[in-house]
Amino acid sequence: MRDKVKVRRVDECASLDELIKNCFPAFGGAFLRRIYTILDRAIGMGCPLTLAISGPVTVSGQHQAWLIPLLETGWIGYLSTTDAVCYHDGHRSLKAHGDPIFEVPMWTDDGALREEGTIRVTDMAFDEKVLFDQDRFLTAALQRAEFQHSMTGTELRYRLGALYGEQERATGVEPGLLSTCHRLAIPILVGAPADGSVFLNSMKLWAMKQAGLIEDYRFELDMHAEVFEACAYHRWGLFDNPPFALGTVILGGGVPKNFNLQPEPALSQVLGIPEVRGYEFDVQMVTAPVTDGSLSSCPPAEAVTWGKVDKDTYQQATESMQADYSTLMPFIVKALLDKRANFENKLAKIGEMALFESDAAARGYLRPREGYRLFGQREELCRRLRLDVEKNREWLLKSMIYSPKMQ
Repeated sequence: MRDKVKVRRVDECASLDELIKNCFPAFGGAFLRRIYTILDRAIGMGCPLTLAISGPVTVSGQHQAWLIPLLETGWIGYLSTTDAVCYHDGHRSLKAHGDPIFEVPMWTDDGALREEGTIRVTDMAFDEKVLFDQDRFLTAALQRAEFQHSMTGTELRYRLGALYGEQERATGVEPGLLSTCHRLAIPILVGAPADGSVFLNSMKLWAMKQAGLIEDYRFELDMHAEVFEACAYHRWGLFDNPPFALGTVILGGGVPKNFNLQPEPALSQVLGIPEVRGYEFDVQMVTAPVTDGSLSSCPPAEAVTWGKVDKDTYQQATESMQADYSTLMPFIVKALLDKRANFENKLAKIGEMALFESDAAARGYLRPREGYRLFGQREELCRRLRLDVEKNREWLLKSMIYSPKMQ
C-alpha cells in the first residue's frame, strides 16, 4: 500500500505538533517529521526514554532552554552525557562571577582572546578565572565527608547536584542540569569520567595525597558498579515497568551514545541474561556522516545487528537524522510540551476517564511529572539484577573457559 503525500497549509496549523506532522513532507524535513512522530508514539504508549547527549549543552545554556523542560515531563529514565557537561554546569552558580557566559563571534581572533584570558567554546565564552574558581569549588566539595568512599559516578553527580543546587539558590540563578537531576532523582551516567575536569580535580587531590601534601583522600569511582547500575535500569525497563519497553533519544555521538546503548549486550551477551531486548524506539541526531564508519554515525539499523535495538520494531520505530540537534530540539521539545498541555486542558474539561477513552496516548503523555526517580531505586534494582546473575551461574562459569587454552 502506498502512502500518499498529504500536507496542510502552515496557516491552518494551530500548534507546532500539527506543523511538524503536516508541513514537512519530504527530504530533510521528512526526517524531522519521522523523528517527531516516533517520539510521539513512544511517549503516548508510556515508554520510558533514556537520553544520550554530547556537546557543551550546559556552557551554551541549552540545558535551561529545552533540556530541563524535557526532563521535567517525567518521561526520561536516565541521562548519559560527558564529565565536561557536568563540570561546566556549575559555572553560573559561582558567587564571584554573576552570569559568566557571554557570546563571541565564531570567526574571531583566538590569539587575542587568549591574551585577555577568555575561553571560547564555539560562540560561547567565559573568563579563564571561572575555570579556576570552578576547580576550587570542586576541590572543596570532593574533600567533604560524604565523598570519602568508593562510589558510582551516578552517586558522585547526585551529590554534586545537591551542592550545585545550594549554590544556585544562594546566588539566585536558575537551576542547572545536575541540581534538576538531583531533585528528580534522574541518574546521570558518564562513560568516560576521566575525560573531564570533575575527575581532573579528583586526580589533583589523589596526587597531593601521593606526594604527602594531604593526609587523607578516599574518594574512588567504581566503574564496575556504574555499568552494572546502567544494566539494572535497562532490566527494569524491560521486565519490571509497564509497557516493558524502552526508547532512547541520542543527540550527538561519541561515548554518551555508546554507553547509552551498551546495557543490552552487557545483559544478554556478557551476563547471559535470557530474553533481553534492545530499545524498541531509537531516534538520533548526529552530525557525523554514516560513510565515516564511526560509532557516532552508526544508525539504529546497524545497532540491531549488535542487539542494541529491537530487530522486530526498528523499521517502524527508529530514525537517524544527520543534523545539529541544537537547531531542532527546541522545536521538538516545544511541540511535545504543547501536546501535553493540550491533553491537560482536555483533562480539566472532560475528566480522566473520558480523555483516556477518547485518546489512549493521553495516559502516556500525562505521566506524573516527578518521573521514575530511578536513582532512589538503584539499590533494589541492582539487587534484582544480582539475583539474575546468581541464577545464571552455570552459563557464567562456562563463559570463563576459553578453548583452546591460552598460551
